[in-house]
Amino acid sequence: MTLPTDPAANLAALIRCASVTPAEGGALGALATMLKPLGFSVERPVFSEDGTPDIENLYARRSGNGPHLMFAGHTDVVPVGDEASWTHPPFAAEVAKGEMFGRGAVDMKGGIACFIAAVARHVESKGGPKGSVSLLITGDEEGPAINGTIKLLEWAAARGEKWDASIVGEPTNPDALGDMIKIGRRGSLSGSIIVNGRQGHAAYPQLADNPVRGLMTLADALLHPVFDKGTKDFQATNLEVTSIDVGNPATNVIPAKATAIFNIRFNDTWTAETIQAEIHNRLDKAAKRKKYRTGKTTAVDYELVWRDRPSHVFLTRDDRLIEALSGSVKAVIGRKPALSTSGGTSDARFIKDYCPVVEFGLVGKTMHMVDERVALADLETLTQIYRRFIEDWFERGVS
Repeated sequence: MTLPTDPAANLAALIRCASVTPAEGGALGALATMLKPLGFSVERPVFSEDGTPDIENLYARRSGNGPHLMFAGHTDVVPVGDEASWTHPPFAAEVAKGEMFGRGAVDMKGGIACFIAAVARHVESKGGPKGSVSLLITGDEEGPAINGTIKLLEWAAARGEKWDASIVGEPTNPDALGDMIKIGRRGSLSGSIIVNGRQGHAAYPQLADNPVRGLMTLADALLHPVFDKGTKDFQATNLEVTSIDVGNPATNVIPAKATAIFNIRFNDTWTAETIQAEIHNRLDKAAKRKKYRTGKTTAVDYELVWRDRPSHVFLTRDDRLIEALSGSVKAVIGRKPALSTSGGTSDARFIKDYCPVVEFGLVGKTMHMVDERVALADLETLTQIYRRFIEDWFERGVS
């Protein structure tokens, strides 16, 4: 029986599955084919919610007597964009100059391919880890993330699954393999500010109430002063206004309404609730200012609408997990990776409620880009790191 010990072959099989969110595209079937010869039981639950597409997921477990390690990730990928701009077809897994091209090569089918190869090599040489290994793979990470990891965790936990630690195979390295392990993530909140004004002629502003002026007043309060200067483990909290819209094609008409959308990434100075309270307080105070609204006696008429499902800030403090992974990286490539909480959110934000979690995968330079690709040498190196990590973590055991 041939085991899936070659990460490049594993990755090629996955890339050739056009699993653009929310399509499964055959990717989970390809994973099941790789995992069953390794002794994994495989289940593929489908989750649904009104207003969102049904999503197929995969949970696989190889059981043993000892601690339980979860590898988590996703097989769904973002759209290819302009396919004509690709130098190699996005779902062909072609190799050129030592690199494999394809959508999902680094984000994050490559990480999954390497972890499976690492487990396969361990099974081939030593019969497998001294405990349980599971793969929790979703098809909804690049989408709304509603019918994916969060529900898959709930589903597995309801069946009695418990994990001692998890590694997420996202492409965490900015420049070179071994640069960075993610040990936490900032929180994330998004919202909309809707300002109501009074439509009128641009030449007679005294007869109207321009909502753009009110929106400028409110936006200014969210951007200054800074929320904090950062903490020991996290960079400074930052808010970005990502859209301003009035829906007004006329140059001589003051609109009746203006809307801004914003996103804030916050550190452990705040919780989702306290940062929401701070933003409410800033907006309420700013609504009374006249900086851009000379002559107006009423406060800015605004509404703040929060988007659903904020992401909460977290920091992993599990020394066994972090030291096993960091030590494995150093043993294979000769240097220790930085421990970071930078970047956006990932499905680790859901996993942290069940067990300690860190993230480590390939180099992310080409993720989501035309000609996404990975060096074959990096696939082999990451497989070696994962293999050593599996051995080290199980040897260390858990408290």
